[in-house]
Amino acid sequence: MYPIFTLVNCARRSFLPLGAIVLNGCRWAFGHRALFILPMLFLVSACEGRQSVLDPSGADARKLYDVALVMFVGAAVLWLLVGGLFVYVTRINPRAMSRRAAEALIIGGGVIFPVVLLGGLLIYSLPLMSAQRSAPDGMQVHVTAEQWWWRVEYELPDGTRVTSANELRLPVGQRTGLVLNAHNVIHSLWIPALGGKADMIPGRETYLSFLPEKVGIFRGQCAEFCGASHALMAFEAVTMTPGTFAEWLGAQAKDAIAPGTPAAKRGAEVFAREGCGACHTVRGTPAQGQVGPDLTHVGGRVSLGAGILGVTVDDFANWLGHTDALKPEVDMPTYDFLTQDDLIALATYLEGLK
Repeated sequence: MYPIFTLVNCARRSFLPLGAIVLNGCRWAFGHRALFILPMLFLVSACEGRQSVLDPSGADARKLYDVALVMFVGAAVLWLLVGGLFVYVTRINPRAMSRRAAEALIIGGGVIFPVVLLGGLLIYSLPLMSAQRSAPDGMQVHVTAEQWWWRVEYELPDGTRVTSANELRLPVGQRTGLVLNAHNVIHSLWIPALGGKADMIPGRETYLSFLPEKVGIFRGQCAEFCGASHALMAFEAVTMTPGTFAEWLGAQAKDAIAPGTPAAKRGAEVFAREGCGACHTVRGTPAQGQVGPDLTHVGGRVSLGAGILGVTVDDFANWLGHTDALKPEVDMPTYDFLTQDDLIALATYLEGLK
């Protein structure tokens, strides 16, 4: 006859033993709190600023951070309400309540309050969602996700493009729009410290934009599982002052510098002899391959192999000699058949392309 009233009282009888179990569990956990504190220390040690949403360094990341705080507060209020009701009906007032009180409890606390709270949070977050996905204005950078690296092309005012790979350079204080594509499977670009993320879908353009506020180097990552080396598909986002960025972009538009040392010249010969130019471009040389990353200024980048190595001669030699071990199932062959002298010479040539 009174379904809501009956529901509350049945729930009360079910919650009484459950409440005792929960309270006893809490007492045990408090008595063994060291077992819980130590794992938390490991979680805290994983917090790192250059790839953290908790250390925003861009206008978009700051907005997302504010939204996250509001969401957290809203979730905490909802959790406290539900937890408070649980404690009330199991410990404070375990007696059967009247029909009117039961209806007020369920309708008010279980329907009206959550709907109003969650609806308000949704309305609060919608404007930011649409702004993150709109087509970019101003300077545009075309980013294409490959398996497992990033092709990056900066569009100049005259329509020409300057090609780089595995890093993204952005001017501070200026909004830069990203036009995103994928070559093979679905990827997702995410720089937590600078802004949101966007999926990169084969055959479809998606958009993202960033407005950096600080000069620095921030880590980006593919955030969508894309195959065996998904976890090794990272990149560095380098934010620079507008003047420094303009100088850098002008230098990137130039052809590669000619090798100046005997070792580098020998490395250029090895590069040509082994057919590296069939896959890679080095502007100003016969190497015009489009399959792999552009290597015109590879020695001047922050990392090698999409964020897994540095850019020293030893790093280049390590990459060339152990490619498949460092990035499983990558298309590039391993050049472990080269002599040590040829390997070091080739690494020296590539490191000098700045």
